[in-house]
Amino acid sequence: MDGKERKTSKKSEAGKWSASWFFNWVINSRFAIAMLVILLISLIILVLSKMRWIFSPLTIVLNTIALPVIIAGVFYYILNPLVDWAEKKYHIKRSLIVTIVFIVLALFIAWGIGSLIPVVQSQTQDLLANWPDYWAKLENFVVGLFSADGLKDLQSKLSTVNTDLGEIFKPSKAVNFLPKSLNSIGSIISRVTSVIIAIVTAPLILFYLLKDGHGLPDYLVGFLPNRYRLSVKDIFKNMNSQLSNYIRGQLGVAFFVAVLFWIGYMIIGLRFALLLGIIAGLLNLIPYLGSFLAMVPAIAVGLFTSPFMLVKVLIVFVIEQILEGRLISPLILGNSMKFHPLTVLFVLLVSGKIFGLVGVILGVPGYAVIKVVVSTYFDWFKRSHPDLYVTEHTSLHDISSDEEEQ
Repeated sequence: MDGKERKTSKKSEAGKWSASWFFNWVINSRFAIAMLVILLISLIILVLSKMRWIFSPLTIVLNTIALPVIIAGVFYYILNPLVDWAEKKYHIKRSLIVTIVFIVLALFIAWGIGSLIPVVQSQTQDLLANWPDYWAKLENFVVGLFSADGLKDLQSKLSTVNTDLGEIFKPSKAVNFLPKSLNSIGSIISRVTSVIIAIVTAPLILFYLLKDGHGLPDYLVGFLPNRYRLSVKDIFKNMNSQLSNYIRGQLGVAFFVAVLFWIGYMIIGLRFALLLGIIAGLLNLIPYLGSFLAMVPAIAVGLFTSPFMLVKVLIVFVIEQILEGRLISPLILGNSMKFHPLTVLFVLLVSGKIFGLVGVILGVPGYAVIKVVVSTYFDWFKRSHPDLYVTEHTSLHDISSDEEEQ
């Protein structure tokens, strides 16, 4: 009897334990387990952040390969649709198509170096040589607008900025400024070496991406257990779709923005029209803020020329914003990667604070990739806990009625 009583008491205790809130909400909850895993991962990251010297070799490797991989990846998303179209239409070997595309691209780059680079170089030198005068004119204009006594701090800050920029952009100082900013000759050599490595290796990486890139997801998921391969492959597919839409869309919009500003500045007779158009296109890669940042040098040059030229520059800007917002962006970007502006601004602020200019440019596509992974996990969690979420086919009234019946 004593043994049976002990077994009965143990079963009752086990039943009470399995029915307890701690068991149901913590031990038997995938959400709680997931949160614990995230907490443990965060603690591991915190500990490893205090031991950064362990990752110094990995950091060196990543710094070496990051630039050529990013360059190759951008060109891959631009050229891959062309290669796919030619392969399907003409039924030619993919390696031959990639070779032809490389030859055409090399000819185009050679034409750009021979025709555009000299003009851009000349305009850049003239703009840098005259920039202190342009900025001084802009400073006097802004100080005139904010001439109240309460804004004297702003005036002094503008004067300081103007003095610093004047020293930087003086032709006699420009050569000495770069070594000071890099702190040593060794860092200059390291940066030049990284650029040379990127220029040499990026075309090779691009060639093999265009040739064998379609088989890369299958190769990577081959290292995983069979039960995870399909879901991970879907994640790769969604990531590829998000990145391709963003890169092609942003580069397409940036190209048309550069052309629009260039044509507009040429029509109104603004100096450095080609250079200012290229600057506007490059800065447009920064969502929402790029076009406004590109207006700073244009406004400075226009204001230095004449007040009427400043008005014409502002008119060009307004027309460009209307065409970009109503025509170019909807046609090129469509409904892909529709992020809320506040989300984009938050991502830009955080990534820019952590990674600088690189974070500002790559923050949004990085957020898109993270969003794919998190969304996939969230979908799995909803499927695992259907009782926690209201689907399209289930209303709150149905759930409440089911609970009352139970």
